[in-house]
Amino acid sequence: MKPYIEQRAIDVANFIINKNATVRETAKKFGISKSTVHIVIVK
Repeated sequence: MKPYIEQRAIDVANFIINKNATVRETAKKFGISKSTVHIVIVK
């Protein structure tokens, strides 16, 4: 896995956990789609 993808996964996961955020809120914060949030978290 490329380093920037791994770091994005960590950042997204931390945001969801720390803010108790929804997928929609997370997607908006990071400028990615809801589908991408799901993919990042699952992999």
